[in-house]
Amino acid sequence: MNKILALLVLCAGIFFFQAAMAQQTEPITNDDRPVLVEDNSSETSSILPDKERESNFSLNILLRGMLGMSVLLVLGFVLSTNRKNIPWRTVAIGLFIQVLLAIGVLYVPFVRDGFEFFGQIFVKILDFTKAGSEFLLGDLMNADTYGFIFLFQVLPTIIFFSALTSLLFYWGIIQKVVYGLAWLFTKALKISGAEALSVAGNIFLGQTESPLMIKAYLEKMSKSEILLVMSGGMATMAGGVLAAYIALLGGNDPQMRLEFAKHLLAASVMAAPAAIVFSKMLVPPTEAINKQIEVSKEKIGSNVLDAITNGTSEGVKLAVNVAAMLLTFIAFIAMFNFIIGKIGQWTSLNELIAEGTNGRYEGLSLQFILGYTFAPLMWLIGVGAEDIIVVGRLLGEKLILTEFIGYISLAELKTTAAFTHPKSVIMATYILCGFANFSSIGIQIGGIGALAPGR
Repeated sequence: MNKILALLVLCAGIFFFQAAMAQQTEPITNDDRPVLVEDNSSETSSILPDKERESNFSLNILLRGMLGMSVLLVLGFVLSTNRKNIPWRTVAIGLFIQVLLAIGVLYVPFVRDGFEFFGQIFVKILDFTKAGSEFLLGDLMNADTYGFIFLFQVLPTIIFFSALTSLLFYWGIIQKVVYGLAWLFTKALKISGAEALSVAGNIFLGQTESPLMIKAYLEKMSKSEILLVMSGGMATMAGGVLAAYIALLGGNDPQMRLEFAKHLLAASVMAAPAAIVFSKMLVPPTEAINKQIEVSKEKIGSNVLDAITNGTSEGVKLAVNVAAMLLTFIAFIAMFNFIIGKIGQWTSLNELIAEGTNGRYEGLSLQFILGYTFAPLMWLIGVGAEDIIVVGRLLGEKLILTEFIGYISLAELKTTAAFTHPKSVIMATYILCGFANFSSIGIQIGGIGALAPGR
């Protein structure tokens, strides 16, 4: 039971860490107009104020961000299995790296330009996917005529990106990038080579694919190392779903796609040191670590076409799984809301809720319960008081259901001017980043357990 509690706290810690850093990444401006995003018009689309962002830290922003991070650190310390062996050097350097990334994305031109460059690559990938989708679906891809159809606009991106990832893996490009990041993690944060490979791989691959790169080490890993492998998978996002989220949040507006691509990439990269910090606090290393880095030489295909074919097949499986999962979860949400809505009607709670929330909620619902449950936590990490219930609802949907449900809700809410502060949209983007939810625990136990049955 204690292990399960620690793992759930780790999930929460990872996305709260990211949100606390997002608090530093996007300062509040003086423009408090509600956020309205129109997907089909680049002239009116904006998640940020029309005027230029103000580049100053207010004392309130700084204190709220520090408070949120401090609470998380205290929580990690209290729940640690071995407080005396917590590697404070690793914790300090991990936090420092996060702060540097946050400041770099906001204030340092070449860092910001770097994230925008890679964001543009993801946007182009969406354009390439659209070309293939238009061949198959024709005018159904025209959002102006038929609206934004999730099945046609988002899921094909997962398939194409999976094929592209397989091709890059076949050529050895991903392995070289992962090796470079793993080397940096090993040197800076003093973690083992296998841990570093897994965490670095998770930035590009999924939570079940990345452990394949270190499957030879899994049986011999310590508890501390296994926890980091799992937490790294929960903290980051696979490239395929990241591209899908860019399409979902950005709609058909290239500028919006680029804006969300930059922040989603930053969130996924910043999540890696957050996972290292929190996992090493919860279960500190007590054994000597092996810093040797050996990337798996396993091929994903016998030739280029074979690699693309294998990647496409895997992408189709993932896209079908995502579609089925969303259909099931959204149907269950509707059923649950119907049941508790009837309870609210019989007990007159619906009228009280509608009056108390000024019409934001029509009655008792899952969204209402999640919003008010997580609202105090949203205030703690710096979300504007007017938006804490909305963002709290998104966090609850991510934790209890999946991040896909959370991002779908975020996409819907930002088009209906549900947010008072533009910054809240950005913070929600960071909060929802990663696979940290209940279902991921089962996925990882099954996936990693199959690779290391002795553990």
